[in-house]
Amino acid sequence: MPTLASGASPSPDPRPHEARQVAESFGMDAARYDRTRPGYPDAMVAAIVDALPGTAVLDVGIGTGIAARQFRAAGCTVLGVDPDARMADVARRDGFDVAVTTFEGWDRGGRTFDAVVSGQAWHWVAPVVGAARAAEALGPGGRLAVFWNAAQPPPELAEAFAEVYRRVLPDSPAARASVTAGAEPYAVLCNTAADGIRRSGAFADPERWRFDWERTYTRDEWLDQLPTTGIHTRLPRDVLDRVLAGVGAAVDAVGGSFVSRYATVVVTATRGDGSALV
Repeated sequence: MPTLASGASPSPDPRPHEARQVAESFGMDAARYDRTRPGYPDAMVAAIVDALPGTAVLDVGIGTGIAARQFRAAGCTVLGVDPDARMADVARRDGFDVAVTTFEGWDRGGRTFDAVVSGQAWHWVAPVVGAARAAEALGPGGRLAVFWNAAQPPPELAEAFAEVYRRVLPDSPAARASVTAGAEPYAVLCNTAADGIRRSGAFADPERWRFDWERTYTRDEWLDQLPTTGIHTRLPRDVLDRVLAGVGAAVDAVGGSFVSRYATVVVTATRGDGSALV
């Protein structure tokens, strides 16, 4: 779950799909990732499933199976693709068939699906190539749906967090986070995904959906998930400890718990009529 104030970009790199070391760093503690990362709103899953012609789902960047479990509970059959064997092993233990490979290099073996979904992972896929590959994997009326959870702590706490990063990691995107009210979370990632879909020539015009929800975190719960996110997965232990100490102190200062708003943002499009498909 990328954690950012409203309007902040989770990555200053306009081509995150090229940062393979970062993309494959989340499995360093796959069990913690699975335990602490939030799922997605049931309303989002229902909206996607209700728009499908069938129930066969391909989950790109399945990770430990967080989104896949929700789609399975909604009646879908889910196949996963993930480049990290450590993450895939967790999903496999939960009963999912997972191919360990990048989506760009995945061999679909002639299989087709009613949906290609991707939670917290589409920015690690080359946007145009990924959209074209998704179209190839979709049957008539099939849908691509890519989505992200953006955590938005209260503004005063977000600013306290940013101050910790300015002190400990001054060059990190978290140190430059904006707390501008009303900004659209993940605008950069959504724009890139939508542009890739359009440029593939294989889909109807993409739509954007947003689902707002809240979750209460204790200090320990917030600190437990923080090492699984973005910039934290590859930090030296001593630096991570300084971040956790500062963030923990900030949560203590507001009473030891807080309510974080979430925006789950979705970019989705239906497969075209086939005239543009390879």
